[in-house]
Amino acid sequence: MKITKLGHCCLLIEAKGKRVMTDPGNYSTAQNSLMGVDFVLISHEHGDHFHVESLKEVMKNNPQVRIITNQSVGKLLDRENIPHTIVGHGMMTDMAGVSLVGLGVKHAAIYKSVEDVENTGYVIDDRLFYPGDAFTLPGREIDILALPVAGPWMKISEALEYALEVKPKKCFPVHDGNLRTYGVSHRLPTNVLTSAGIEFVALEEGRSVTF
Repeated sequence: MKITKLGHCCLLIEAKGKRVMTDPGNYSTAQNSLMGVDFVLISHEHGDHFHVESLKEVMKNNPQVRIITNQSVGKLLDRENIPHTIVGHGMMTDMAGVSLVGLGVKHAAIYKSVEDVENTGYVIDDRLFYPGDAFTLPGREIDILALPVAGPWMKISEALEYALEVKPKKCFPVHDGNLRTYGVSHRLPTNVLTSAGIEFVALEEGRSVTF
């Protein structure tokens, strides 16, 4: 499995000959010109994960692409007449030989006056768990964890405890597009998780890693 970080939570995942994109949001632009994308997964409706204009660019460049998301985002896609497949919590599908399982119900709490929208994480090819904006426990062994490291809904200590509980073999940072510099959000996971036997790969924007 090869993973390229396009920015923030927008990833290009290449597995079994298929190319899967996650969360084309407004914190990145590299997705707008990408070709050969087979599937797009959208975890929730916040703009840094779901940007309609970017999605339309992806669709224009990849007319064969299939959009997969949850019911909440699906309602927004309906308004735009964008075809999609619903895969929510506990649901599964096959992406042309690449398995997909939806896990998670709600976005992590930001503040009492901010609605906790529906958030669906995805287990991809039985190896990678991308949780979106929540610390959902996958309830299964995970080889690779996309670990959120910064944001208004979390602390770095929570991210570390989450990774230690999931116990992946490897993890890499996501949800860091709002950082001016990566600093402690990449340095501390390297120190803490490595000592626990979890390899932290400091995947930065524009870099690809084969897992």
